[in-house]
Order: sequence, then structure tokens, then C-alpha cells
Amino acid sequence: MQPIETIFKSQQARSLDLRNSSAKERILKLQLLLKNFLEMEDEVLSALSSDLGKSKTEALLAEIYGVKSEAKFAIKNIHRWMKTKRVASPLAISFSKSWVKPEPKGNILIISPWNYPIMLCLNPLIAAISSGNTAIIKPSELTPASGEFMKKLIEKTFSSDEVAVFLGEKDVAEKLLDLPFNHIMFTGSPRVGKLVMKAASKHLAGVTLELGGKSPVIVDKGANINDAAWKISFFKFANAGQTCTAPDYILCDEVVHNDLVAALQKNMAQFFPEGVDAATKDYCSIANEHHFNRLKGALEGAVSGGAEIVCGGETSKSGLYFSPAILTGVGYNNPIMQEEIFGPILPIVKVKNLDESIGYVNSNEKPLALYLFSNKTSVHKKVLKNTSSGGMVINDCVLHHMNPNLPFGGINNSGVGSYHGKFGFDAFSHQKAVLKSSSLSPFKIMLPPYNNTKETLANLIKKYF
Repeated sequence: MQPIETIFKSQQARSLDLRNSSAKERILKLQLLLKNFLEMEDEVLSALSSDLGKSKTEALLAEIYGVKSEAKFAIKNIHRWMKTKRVASPLAISFSKSWVKPEPKGNILIISPWNYPIMLCLNPLIAAISSGNTAIIKPSELTPASGEFMKKLIEKTFSSDEVAVFLGEKDVAEKLLDLPFNHIMFTGSPRVGKLVMKAASKHLAGVTLELGGKSPVIVDKGANINDAAWKISFFKFANAGQTCTAPDYILCDEVVHNDLVAALQKNMAQFFPEGVDAATKDYCSIANEHHFNRLKGALEGAVSGGAEIVCGGETSKSGLYFSPAILTGVGYNNPIMQEEIFGPILPIVKVKNLDESIGYVNSNEKPLALYLFSNKTSVHKKVLKNTSSGGMVINDCVLHHMNPNLPFGGINNSGVGSYHGKFGFDAFSHQKAVLKSSSLSPFKIMLPPYNNTKETLANLIKKYF
């Protein structure tokens, strides 16, 4: 592989050609990427198993289906997304014609995380290719097998002056962030996101930051508890809770608290009947020893702060397995409520009513996602109207991530900008304003030197146009 600076300069030159690429050319590239990806499915499964102990079923659903659906959606819609759109002109300049033309931003940097190490590399790349850009990808060093797979896939599919992968530690990311990319896509923590945004500011680069945070679940007294329990359990503990949109904690109405706890316990017993070690074929491991120790410390801190473990919490350091833990007796000041958990620990806070839940959500950073379980439309409207979050899902969790017609992204501490589907195309495109005038412009009579007549005309324009 050539040096980073050499590849970047070659991509800068190549971006001038890609600016004029047709929809057909972009579609062919995505079709080749998807074809190669699907042909290498066994390598995807092997890499995910090696890095995260991820089961085949979970890898098929989350990573392979996630990439395939995003690519097919883009292939189907690129023609429409690329169209220059005619827009109306106000009466004062009715002698002109106006359009909005999407054009590629140019050179894109994609810095991806370790929790979904393949999908969260390729889905932003699909958006970059759809919108006619070059891209450099920096996979996480915490998932080396997935990084090697990405490098192999990209080198099989693209020339390095269009798409390239650089593997390595923090120093590689820092070298890349020193370069004048036109746009940077980063998925990770708010702490690192701030560093990425600071680096981008040196070149006034655009940013899309997907940063996660503590996504709450509000369980109202009018919820279907059995339905809520299996959905919360499944989406919380998939990928061992290492999902940016995973439910972080539950705010449960005291009227249904005990019923919810019992239903969650029942689901955990059904999901993993033989315990953490025996469940390894169905249950993902923690990414590395650092995060394993972090989660173990978080659980111990929660218990010291007054929480009670009512399910799970067993650990196996040799395999980095951490069984799904459900906590009750959690207060707002418990240490587990202070930082994003990003692991298989689910605290339940008992609340008096819906207003208390809304108040607590609003007293903290705006979450990436907010989940509400209630069968009352009035409750849906109240929570939607009185809270702010990147996205909101009613009577389910995480599914908004699977709809390419919805924007996916956070707000403030949970993210900047959004992507998926056309929103990804737009994130990596500049919406250029184009106006064509004519020689019939009435403003010719308004040229200096000004006099009373021209001032009168200006007032008439101000008043009537």
C-alpha cells in the first residue's frame, strides 16, 4: 500500500472525474461491491466470529442483511437522487429560472467502530459511492480480522485512487485527520467525536457524527408488558449490548414494574437457558479485555450504589463473555446511570408517572434513540411533543435503523447529521444552487445613481413582491 498522503492526492485528482460520473457508472460500482461482498460471505462470518464471537444468525441479520439492503436501496434510487430539481422563482425575479443540483463533495473519510465492524464501514461507503465521491476507510483496530476483510474486499473491487482502506492504531487515524478531506463520517463515542469535529474544523470539512449515548426506554402503565419485554430483551442483548441504539435503561411506571421485571426474567431464561458459557454459540462476546473490565466494574459500581441483580451478571474472562444482567432498585444517582453502558447491563428505574419519565429524559443529554411502550395514542403524542432525540420508536426498539427511508442520526451529544438511503446521499453531496437569468431583468432601471423615483420603485417592490 502506498503512503497515506500519496493515496489521498491520487483521490483528490480522481474526484474531479467522478464529479461527472453517471448514475449508471455509480450503479455498476455498487453492484460489483455487493456481488463481491456476497461472494465473500463465509469470510465475513469468519471475521465476525474471530473478532466478536458473533453467531452466524446474528451476523447474517445485522451485518450481511444490513449491507445488502442498503446497497440494493441505493442501486434502485440513484437515478432519482441525482436529478437536478427545478424550483420556483419568486415574482420579483420571475424572469429567471432556478435549479438545485446535487454534486459530490469530493473526498470522504470514513472512520468506523468495532461493534458492527463491517456494516458500519460499508453502509457509509455505499452513500459515498452513490453520491460520486472517493473514500478512505479507517476500520477499528479492535476488530483486526474484520479490518483485514475490508481491505481485501475493497482492493478486489476498487482502484486505490477511488476507495482505499488503511489499517492501524490511533496514529493512522490522526494522520488521516490531518488531511483536508471534504467530509468526515465518524461513528463512535461523543468524546472522540469532539476530537474528530475539532480536526475537521482545521479544513472546514463537513462532518457526520454518529455518537450514541444513553437511549432510554419509557414503559408506560398502558403498555403491553409481555410484548415490551421480549423486544427490549432482544434488542438490548443482541451483540452483547454493544449497539449504539441499544436500550440503555428503562424508566418503568411503578404500576407495571414488577410485571415487567418478571417478563424480562422469563425472556432471559428462554434466550440463554444454559448460562453464559453454554450460550456462546448464540451470544456475542465483549470486544476486548478493556471493555470487559469496564463493564464488570460498572456492574459492581451499580450494586454498590444500591442496585440489585435480578438476572444474569455472570462473567467468563477467558472467553470475554458477560451474561445479560437486569438491575432493579436503580436510582437516578446510581453510577450506572451516568455514562453510556454499551454492554449487556439493563438498569430499571421505577417512576411514579409519565411526567417523571419525560422530565428525566429532558434533564440529560439528547439521546440517539428514545423508545416508548404504550398502547395509548395520547401518550405517544405527549412523549413525541415533549422530548428531543435523534429518533423515536413506539412499541419497539432499534427498527428505525432498518428503514432506509428514515434518517439515522443523533442530535447534539448523540450526533451531528444523519445518513442511510437518500439521507446518506445528501450528507455526502453539496446541494448547489443554480440560477439562469435573462436580458429582460427589470433591475436595469434600478441602477445608480439613485433618485426619488428609484426609491419609490424600491418601496413598491418591498410592499408588493
